[in-house]
Amino acid sequence: MTKVAFISLGCSKNLVDTEVMLHNLYKRGYEITFEVEEAEVIIVNTCGFIESAKQETIENILDAAELKSYRCKHIIATGCLVERYRDEVMRELPELDGILGVGSLCDIADAVDAVMRGEKYSSFRDKNTSQLGGGRILTTAPHTAYLKVAEGCDNRCTYCAIPLIRGGLRSRTVEDIVNEARQLEATGVRELNLIAQDTTRYGLDIYGEYSLARLVREICKATDIPWIRLLYCYPDKITDELIRELRDNPRLVKYMDIPVQHISDSVLTRMNRHGGQALIRETIARLRREVPGITLRTTAMVGFPGETEEDFEELCLFVKETKFERFGAFTYSPEEDTLAAEMEGQIDEQTKQDRYDILMQTQLTVAEELSAARIGQRLTVLVDGWDDVAEVFYARGEADAPDVDGRVYFRAPRGAYQSGDFVAVRVTESLDYDLIAEPIGKISL
Repeated sequence: MTKVAFISLGCSKNLVDTEVMLHNLYKRGYEITFEVEEAEVIIVNTCGFIESAKQETIENILDAAELKSYRCKHIIATGCLVERYRDEVMRELPELDGILGVGSLCDIADAVDAVMRGEKYSSFRDKNTSQLGGGRILTTAPHTAYLKVAEGCDNRCTYCAIPLIRGGLRSRTVEDIVNEARQLEATGVRELNLIAQDTTRYGLDIYGEYSLARLVREICKATDIPWIRLLYCYPDKITDELIRELRDNPRLVKYMDIPVQHISDSVLTRMNRHGGQALIRETIARLRREVPGITLRTTAMVGFPGETEEDFEELCLFVKETKFERFGAFTYSPEEDTLAAEMEGQIDEQTKQDRYDILMQTQLTVAEELSAARIGQRLTVLVDGWDDVAEVFYARGEADAPDVDGRVYFRAPRGAYQSGDFVAVRVTESLDYDLIAEPIGKISL
Protein backbone atom coordinates (compact mmCIF):
# COMPACT_ATOMS: atom_id res chain seq x y z
CA MET A 1 0.00 0.00 0.00
CA THR A 2 1.36 3.42 -0.97
CA LYS A 3 2.31 5.57 2.01
CA VAL A 4 1.51 9.29 1.93
CA ALA A 5 2.75 12.01 4.31
CA PHE A 6 1.88 15.67 4.69
CA ILE A 7 3.90 18.73 5.61
CA SER A 8 1.30 21.29 6.68
CA LEU A 9 2.49 24.89 6.84
CA GLY A 10 0.89 28.14 7.93
CA CYS A 11 -2.22 28.72 10.01
CA SER A 12 -4.76 26.49 11.71
CA LYS A 13 -7.16 27.06 8.81
CA ASN A 14 -4.59 25.46 6.52
CA LEU A 15 -4.23 22.60 8.99
CA VAL A 16 -7.95 21.84 8.68
CA ASP A 17 -7.51 21.63 4.89
CA THR A 18 -4.67 19.15 5.44
CA GLU A 19 -6.88 17.03 7.68
CA VAL A 20 -9.65 16.95 5.04
CA MET A 21 -7.15 15.88 2.37
CA LEU A 22 -5.80 13.16 4.66
CA HIS A 23 -9.31 11.77 5.01
CA ASN A 24 -9.86 11.79 1.26
CA LEU A 25 -6.64 9.86 0.71
CA TYR A 26 -7.51 7.37 3.42
CA LYS A 27 -10.88 6.72 1.78
CA ARG A 28 -9.10 6.10 -1.54
CA GLY A 29 -7.03 3.40 0.13
CA TYR A 30 -3.73 5.16 0.72
CA GLU A 31 -1.81 4.55 3.93
CA ILE A 32 -1.18 7.68 5.99
CA THR A 33 2.16 8.10 7.72
CA PHE A 34 3.28 10.96 9.91
CA GLU A 35 6.95 10.21 9.18
CA VAL A 36 7.96 11.87 5.90
CA GLU A 37 10.99 9.58 5.61
CA GLU A 38 8.61 6.62 5.22
CA ALA A 39 6.42 8.18 2.52
CA GLU A 40 6.40 7.41 -1.18
CA VAL A 41 4.37 10.57 -1.79
CA ILE A 42 4.96 13.78 0.18
CA ILE A 43 2.33 16.52 0.01
CA VAL A 44 3.30 20.04 1.09
CA ASN A 45 0.27 22.18 1.99
CA THR A 46 1.76 25.60 1.44
CA CYS A 47 1.35 29.04 3.00
CA GLY A 48 1.72 32.22 0.96
CA PHE A 49 0.59 34.88 3.42
CA ILE A 50 3.85 36.80 3.89
CA GLU A 51 7.39 36.61 2.54
CA SER A 52 8.79 34.55 5.42
CA ALA A 53 6.03 31.99 4.93
CA LYS A 54 6.86 31.73 1.22
CA GLN A 55 10.51 31.10 2.00
CA GLU A 56 9.58 28.44 4.56
CA THR A 57 7.37 26.76 1.95
CA ILE A 58 10.13 26.65 -0.67
CA GLU A 59 12.63 25.30 1.87
CA ASN A 60 10.24 22.52 2.84
CA ILE A 61 9.66 21.54 -0.78
CA LEU A 62 13.41 21.40 -1.39
CA ASP A 63 13.93 19.40 1.81
CA ALA A 64 11.27 16.94 0.65
CA ALA A 65 12.98 16.71 -2.75
CA GLU A 66 16.14 15.49 -1.06
CA LEU A 67 14.18 12.44 0.10
CA LYS A 68 13.64 11.45 -3.53
CA SER A 69 16.99 9.71 -3.33
CA TYR A 70 15.53 7.49 -0.59
CA ARG A 71 11.96 6.18 -0.41
CA CYS A 72 10.03 9.21 -1.72
CA LYS A 73 8.98 9.03 -5.36
CA HIS A 74 6.70 12.04 -5.81
CA ILE A 75 6.01 15.48 -4.31
CA ILE A 76 2.75 17.40 -4.61
CA ALA A 77 2.22 21.01 -3.50
CA THR A 78 -1.19 22.36 -2.52
CA GLY A 79 -2.67 25.44 -0.92
CA CYS A 80 -2.11 29.17 -0.79
CA LEU A 81 1.33 29.61 -2.36
CA VAL A 82 0.36 27.33 -5.24
CA GLU A 83 -2.93 29.17 -5.77
CA ARG A 84 -1.21 32.53 -5.84
CA TYR A 85 1.75 31.61 -8.05
CA ARG A 86 0.28 28.83 -10.14
CA ASP A 87 2.17 29.81 -13.30
CA GLU A 88 5.54 30.01 -11.62
CA VAL A 89 5.44 27.13 -9.12
CA MET A 90 5.82 24.17 -11.47
CA ARG A 91 8.32 26.05 -13.64
CA GLU A 92 10.52 27.24 -10.78
CA LEU A 93 10.22 24.05 -8.73
CA PRO A 94 10.69 21.14 -11.16
CA GLU A 95 10.96 18.85 -8.14
CA LEU A 96 7.15 18.95 -7.96
CA ASP A 97 5.07 16.29 -9.68
CA GLY A 98 1.69 17.85 -9.00
CA ILE A 99 0.04 21.09 -7.88
CA LEU A 100 -3.43 21.86 -6.53
CA GLY A 101 -4.98 25.26 -5.88
CA VAL A 102 -7.14 25.99 -2.84
CA GLY A 103 -10.30 25.21 -4.80
CA SER A 104 -9.02 21.77 -5.81
CA LEU A 105 -8.19 20.14 -2.50
CA CYS A 106 -11.01 17.66 -3.16
CA ASP A 107 -8.88 16.35 -6.06
CA ILE A 108 -6.00 15.26 -3.85
CA ALA A 109 -6.64 11.53 -4.29
CA ASP A 110 -6.83 11.94 -8.06
CA ALA A 111 -3.55 13.85 -7.92
CA VAL A 112 -1.79 11.06 -6.04
CA ASP A 113 -3.27 8.48 -8.43
CA ALA A 114 -1.88 10.43 -11.37
CA VAL A 115 1.64 11.00 -10.07
CA MET A 116 1.90 7.34 -9.08
CA ARG A 117 1.20 6.54 -12.74
CA GLY A 118 4.10 8.78 -13.67
CA GLU A 119 1.94 11.69 -14.85
CA LYS A 120 2.26 15.36 -13.99
CA TYR A 121 -0.89 16.73 -12.37
CA SER A 122 -2.38 20.23 -12.09
CA SER A 123 -5.83 21.35 -10.92
CA PHE A 124 -7.22 24.81 -10.18
CA ARG A 125 -10.96 24.75 -9.61
CA ASP A 126 -12.96 27.91 -8.81
CA LYS A 127 -12.06 28.81 -5.22
CA ASN A 128 -15.40 30.60 -4.78
CA THR A 129 -17.46 27.45 -5.38
CA SER A 130 -15.23 24.75 -3.88
CA GLN A 131 -16.39 22.30 -1.24
CA LEU A 132 -16.58 23.50 2.36
CA GLY A 133 -16.03 21.06 5.20
CA GLY A 134 -15.63 17.32 4.80
CA GLY A 135 -14.42 14.33 6.78
CA ARG A 136 -11.09 14.72 8.57
CA ILE A 137 -8.23 12.83 10.13
CA LEU A 138 -7.11 14.95 13.06
CA THR A 139 -3.44 15.84 13.32
CA THR A 140 -3.89 17.71 16.60
CA ALA A 141 -4.01 15.93 19.95
CA PRO A 142 -7.15 13.74 19.96
CA HIS A 143 -8.91 15.85 22.57
CA THR A 144 -8.66 19.21 20.76
CA ALA A 145 -9.66 20.28 17.26
CA TYR A 146 -10.11 23.30 15.06
CA LEU A 147 -13.50 23.78 13.40
CA LYS A 148 -13.48 26.05 10.35
CA VAL A 149 -16.82 27.84 10.09
CA ALA A 150 -16.19 29.87 6.93
CA GLU A 151 -13.74 30.30 4.08
CA GLY A 152 -12.38 33.48 2.49
CA CYS A 153 -12.70 37.10 3.58
CA ASP A 154 -14.49 40.30 2.56
CA ASN A 155 -12.59 42.75 4.77
CA ARG A 156 -10.05 43.86 2.14
CA CYS A 157 -7.31 45.09 4.46
CA THR A 158 -4.76 46.83 2.25
CA TYR A 159 -1.84 44.65 3.34
CA CYS A 160 -3.57 41.29 3.02
CA ALA A 161 -3.56 38.91 0.05
CA ILE A 162 -6.01 36.41 1.56
CA PRO A 163 -9.04 37.57 -0.48
CA LEU A 164 -6.91 37.25 -3.63
CA ILE A 165 -5.88 33.74 -2.63
CA ARG A 166 -8.95 32.37 -0.86
CA GLY A 167 -11.74 34.46 -2.35
CA GLY A 168 -14.64 36.17 -0.61
CA LEU A 169 -16.46 35.11 2.53
CA ARG A 170 -18.33 31.81 2.27
CA SER A 171 -19.95 30.60 5.47
CA ARG A 172 -20.94 27.01 6.09
CA THR A 173 -24.48 26.39 7.27
CA VAL A 174 -25.18 26.00 10.96
CA GLU A 175 -26.44 22.46 10.31
CA ASP A 176 -23.23 21.45 8.52
CA ILE A 177 -21.00 22.82 11.26
CA VAL A 178 -23.07 21.28 14.05
CA ASN A 179 -22.91 17.92 12.30
CA GLU A 180 -19.10 18.14 12.15
CA ALA A 181 -19.00 19.14 15.83
CA ARG A 182 -20.94 15.97 16.66
CA GLN A 183 -18.52 13.87 14.64
CA LEU A 184 -15.54 15.46 16.38
CA GLU A 185 -17.08 14.85 19.79
CA ALA A 186 -17.56 11.18 18.88
CA THR A 187 -13.79 10.88 18.30
CA GLY A 188 -13.02 12.22 21.78
CA VAL A 189 -12.66 15.97 21.18
CA ARG A 190 -13.16 17.97 24.38
CA GLU A 191 -12.01 21.40 23.16
CA LEU A 192 -13.37 22.97 20.00
CA ASN A 193 -11.62 26.03 18.54
CA LEU A 194 -13.83 27.93 16.10
CA ILE A 195 -11.86 29.57 13.29
CA ALA A 196 -12.24 31.50 10.04
CA GLN A 197 -10.37 34.38 8.49
CA ASP A 198 -12.86 36.60 10.36
CA THR A 199 -14.91 34.39 12.65
CA THR A 200 -17.16 37.24 13.80
CA ARG A 201 -18.40 37.78 10.23
CA TYR A 202 -19.72 34.22 10.19
CA GLY A 203 -23.18 33.87 8.64
CA LEU A 204 -23.49 37.37 7.19
CA ASP A 205 -23.39 36.07 3.61
CA ILE A 206 -26.00 33.32 4.03
CA TYR A 207 -28.18 34.55 6.89
CA GLY A 208 -27.90 38.32 6.45
CA GLU A 209 -26.63 38.86 10.01
CA TYR A 210 -23.70 38.04 12.25
CA SER A 211 -24.53 34.54 13.46
CA LEU A 212 -21.60 33.39 15.59
CA ALA A 213 -23.51 33.53 18.89
CA ARG A 214 -26.34 31.50 17.38
CA LEU A 215 -23.84 28.95 16.06
CA VAL A 216 -22.27 28.52 19.50
CA ARG A 217 -25.69 27.92 21.06
CA GLU A 218 -26.55 25.29 18.45
CA ILE A 219 -23.23 23.48 18.99
CA CYS A 220 -23.89 23.47 22.72
CA LYS A 221 -27.38 22.05 22.22
CA ALA A 222 -26.10 19.25 19.99
CA THR A 223 -22.94 18.27 21.88
CA ASP A 224 -21.48 18.07 25.37
CA ILE A 225 -18.04 19.38 24.38
CA PRO A 226 -16.90 21.19 27.57
CA TRP A 227 -14.71 23.91 26.04
CA ILE A 228 -15.52 26.02 22.98
CA ARG A 229 -13.05 28.76 22.08
CA LEU A 230 -13.35 31.73 19.69
CA LEU A 231 -10.37 32.75 17.55
CA TYR A 232 -9.94 35.56 14.97
CA CYS A 233 -12.74 37.86 16.18
CA TYR A 234 -12.63 41.36 14.68
CA PRO A 235 -13.41 44.20 17.12
CA ASP A 236 -15.91 45.97 14.86
CA LYS A 237 -18.13 42.87 14.62
CA ILE A 238 -18.27 41.79 18.27
CA THR A 239 -21.99 42.17 18.96
CA ASP A 240 -23.79 42.61 22.26
CA GLU A 241 -25.34 39.17 21.64
CA LEU A 242 -21.90 37.58 21.34
CA ILE A 243 -20.67 39.30 24.51
CA ARG A 244 -23.73 38.02 26.40
CA GLU A 245 -23.01 34.50 25.13
CA LEU A 246 -19.42 34.78 26.38
CA ARG A 247 -20.68 35.99 29.75
CA ASP A 248 -23.51 33.52 30.27
CA ASN A 249 -22.49 30.30 28.51
CA PRO A 250 -20.25 28.24 30.85
CA ARG A 251 -18.96 26.10 27.98
CA LEU A 252 -17.76 29.08 25.94
CA VAL A 253 -14.38 29.71 27.54
CA LYS A 254 -13.73 33.25 28.72
CA TYR A 255 -11.19 33.91 25.99
CA MET A 256 -11.28 35.90 22.79
CA ASP A 257 -8.67 36.47 20.11
CA ILE A 258 -9.04 40.01 18.69
CA PRO A 259 -6.44 40.92 16.03
CA VAL A 260 -6.34 44.73 16.32
CA GLN A 261 -3.12 45.18 14.22
CA HIS A 262 -2.51 48.76 15.43
CA ILE A 263 -3.99 51.58 17.50
CA SER A 264 -2.94 54.71 15.60
CA ASP A 265 -5.92 56.02 13.64
CA SER A 266 -3.75 57.11 10.74
CA VAL A 267 -2.23 53.63 10.42
CA LEU A 268 -5.59 51.89 10.84
CA THR A 269 -7.07 54.08 8.09
CA ARG A 270 -4.28 53.21 5.66
CA MET A 271 -4.73 49.54 6.57
CA ASN A 272 -8.46 49.85 5.77
CA ARG A 273 -9.29 48.34 9.13
CA HIS A 274 -12.98 48.68 9.94
CA GLY A 275 -13.18 50.78 13.09
CA GLY A 276 -10.59 53.07 14.59
CA GLN A 277 -8.93 53.56 17.94
CA ALA A 278 -12.08 54.60 19.78
CA LEU A 279 -13.96 51.48 18.69
CA ILE A 280 -11.06 49.18 19.62
CA ARG A 281 -10.75 50.70 23.08
CA GLU A 282 -14.49 50.59 23.68
CA THR A 283 -14.74 46.96 22.56
CA ILE A 284 -11.95 45.94 24.94
CA ALA A 285 -13.59 47.90 27.78
CA ARG A 286 -16.99 46.27 27.08
CA LEU A 287 -15.52 42.78 27.06
CA ARG A 288 -13.67 43.27 30.33
CA ARG A 289 -16.66 44.97 31.92
CA GLU A 290 -19.25 42.41 30.82
CA VAL A 291 -17.12 39.24 31.01
CA PRO A 292 -15.09 39.35 34.25
CA GLY A 293 -11.87 37.37 34.06
CA ILE A 294 -11.82 37.21 30.26
CA THR A 295 -8.47 36.57 28.56
CA LEU A 296 -7.86 38.78 25.54
CA ARG A 297 -5.32 37.85 22.87
CA THR A 298 -4.32 40.20 20.09
CA THR A 299 -1.74 40.67 17.35
CA ALA A 300 -0.13 43.85 16.12
CA MET A 301 1.81 44.78 13.00
CA VAL A 302 4.83 47.07 13.06
CA GLY A 303 6.48 48.82 10.15
CA PHE A 304 3.39 49.41 8.04
CA PRO A 305 4.04 52.01 5.28
CA GLY A 306 3.98 55.48 6.74
CA GLU A 307 4.14 54.34 10.38
CA THR A 308 5.92 57.20 12.17
CA GLU A 309 7.86 57.04 15.40
CA GLU A 310 4.87 58.72 17.03
CA ASP A 311 2.53 56.02 15.68
CA PHE A 312 4.82 53.31 16.99
CA GLU A 313 5.17 54.95 20.42
CA GLU A 314 1.37 55.18 20.58
CA LEU A 315 1.16 51.44 19.89
CA CYS A 316 3.72 50.63 22.61
CA LEU A 317 1.86 52.78 25.13
CA PHE A 318 -1.42 51.08 24.18
CA VAL A 319 0.09 47.64 24.75
CA LYS A 320 1.62 48.72 28.04
CA GLU A 321 -1.62 50.25 29.33
CA THR A 322 -4.11 47.69 27.99
CA LYS A 323 -2.18 44.71 29.39
CA PHE A 324 -3.34 42.06 26.95
CA GLU A 325 -3.15 38.67 28.59
CA ARG A 326 -1.88 37.15 25.32
CA PHE A 327 -0.08 39.01 22.55
CA GLY A 328 1.81 38.45 19.33
CA ALA A 329 3.37 40.76 16.75
CA PHE A 330 4.87 40.61 13.28
CA THR A 331 6.61 42.95 10.88
CA TYR A 332 4.86 44.26 7.80
CA SER A 333 5.63 42.35 4.60
CA PRO A 334 4.81 44.03 1.26
CA GLU A 335 2.73 41.57 -0.76
CA GLU A 336 2.38 42.03 -4.50
CA ASP A 337 -1.05 42.97 -5.81
CA THR A 338 -2.01 44.53 -2.47
CA LEU A 339 -2.61 48.27 -2.11
CA ALA A 340 -0.15 48.66 0.75
CA ALA A 341 2.73 47.37 -1.36
CA GLU A 342 2.36 50.43 -3.60
CA MET A 343 2.06 52.97 -0.81
CA GLU A 344 4.66 55.62 -0.17
CA GLY A 345 6.61 55.55 3.06
CA GLN A 346 7.86 51.95 2.94
CA ILE A 347 9.99 51.28 6.01
CA ASP A 348 13.38 49.55 5.94
CA GLU A 349 13.73 46.05 7.37
CA GLN A 350 16.08 47.01 10.19
CA THR A 351 13.65 49.63 11.51
CA LYS A 352 10.83 47.09 11.34
CA GLN A 353 12.86 44.54 13.29
CA ASP A 354 13.92 47.12 15.89
CA ARG A 355 10.30 48.13 16.44
CA TYR A 356 9.24 44.49 16.71
CA ASP A 357 11.91 43.82 19.34
CA ILE A 358 10.88 46.88 21.38
CA LEU A 359 7.19 45.99 21.21
CA MET A 360 7.73 42.38 22.26
CA GLN A 361 9.96 43.50 25.14
CA THR A 362 7.16 45.84 26.22
CA GLN A 363 4.73 42.90 26.20
CA LEU A 364 7.18 40.65 28.04
CA THR A 365 7.12 43.06 30.97
CA VAL A 366 3.30 42.96 30.90
CA ALA A 367 3.27 39.16 30.67
CA GLU A 368 5.65 38.76 33.60
CA GLU A 369 3.43 40.98 35.73
CA LEU A 370 0.22 39.16 34.75
CA SER A 371 1.76 35.70 35.22
CA ALA A 372 3.13 36.59 38.67
CA ALA A 373 -0.35 37.74 39.70
CA ARG A 374 -1.68 34.22 39.06
CA ILE A 375 0.48 32.61 41.74
CA GLY A 376 -1.82 31.04 44.30
CA GLN A 377 -4.81 30.88 41.96
CA ARG A 378 -6.73 27.68 41.33
CA LEU A 379 -7.16 26.83 37.64
CA THR A 380 -8.90 24.17 35.61
CA VAL A 381 -6.52 22.87 32.96
CA LEU A 382 -6.82 20.46 30.05
CA VAL A 383 -3.97 17.93 29.96
CA ASP A 384 -2.16 17.86 26.60
CA GLY A 385 0.49 15.29 27.44
CA TRP A 386 3.54 14.11 29.34
CA ASP A 387 7.08 15.46 28.92
CA ASP A 388 9.52 12.52 29.09
CA VAL A 389 12.56 14.74 29.62
CA ALA A 390 11.24 17.00 32.38
CA GLU A 391 8.94 14.27 33.75
CA VAL A 392 5.99 16.62 34.09
CA PHE A 393 2.52 16.93 32.65
CA TYR A 394 1.86 19.87 30.36
CA ALA A 395 -1.58 21.38 30.06
CA ARG A 396 -3.49 24.52 29.16
CA GLY A 397 -6.02 26.62 31.02
CA GLU A 398 -8.93 28.55 29.57
CA ALA A 399 -6.47 31.38 28.98
CA ASP A 400 -4.30 29.30 26.64
CA ALA A 401 -5.29 28.48 23.06
CA PRO A 402 -3.42 25.58 21.45
CA ASP A 403 -0.24 26.31 19.48
CA VAL A 404 -0.09 30.06 20.18
CA ASP A 405 -0.26 30.53 23.96
CA GLY A 406 1.58 29.27 27.01
CA ARG A 407 1.39 26.08 29.03
CA VAL A 408 0.80 25.02 32.61
CA TYR A 409 3.27 22.40 33.91
CA PHE A 410 2.71 20.20 36.96
CA ARG A 411 4.29 17.15 38.54
CA ALA A 412 2.41 13.95 39.29
CA PRO A 413 3.21 10.27 38.87
CA ARG A 414 3.31 9.26 35.24
CA GLY A 415 -0.02 7.67 34.39
CA ALA A 416 -1.91 9.62 37.04
CA TYR A 417 -3.64 11.57 34.26
CA GLN A 418 -4.33 11.10 30.57
CA SER A 419 -4.34 13.53 27.66
CA GLY A 420 -7.80 15.07 27.55
CA ASP A 421 -8.35 14.98 31.31
CA PHE A 422 -9.48 18.13 33.08
CA VAL A 423 -7.46 18.72 36.24
CA ALA A 424 -7.71 21.30 39.02
CA VAL A 425 -4.32 22.82 39.84
CA ARG A 426 -2.93 25.59 42.00
CA VAL A 427 -0.31 27.94 40.50
CA THR A 428 2.98 28.00 42.39
CA GLU A 429 5.40 29.78 40.01
CA SER A 430 5.40 31.88 36.85
CA LEU A 431 7.81 31.69 33.91
CA ASP A 432 7.05 34.64 31.62
CA TYR A 433 4.37 33.06 29.44
CA ASP A 434 4.11 29.68 31.23
CA LEU A 435 2.99 28.64 34.70
CA ILE A 436 4.13 25.98 37.18
CA ALA A 437 1.41 24.40 39.30
CA GLU A 438 0.65 21.60 41.71
CA PRO A 439 -2.28 19.23 40.99
CA ILE A 440 -5.34 19.15 43.19
CA GLY A 441 -7.16 16.39 41.33
CA LYS A 442 -9.07 15.33 38.26
CA ILE A 443 -12.43 16.96 37.68
CA SER A 444 -15.41 16.32 35.40
CA LEU A 445 -16.81 18.93 33.06
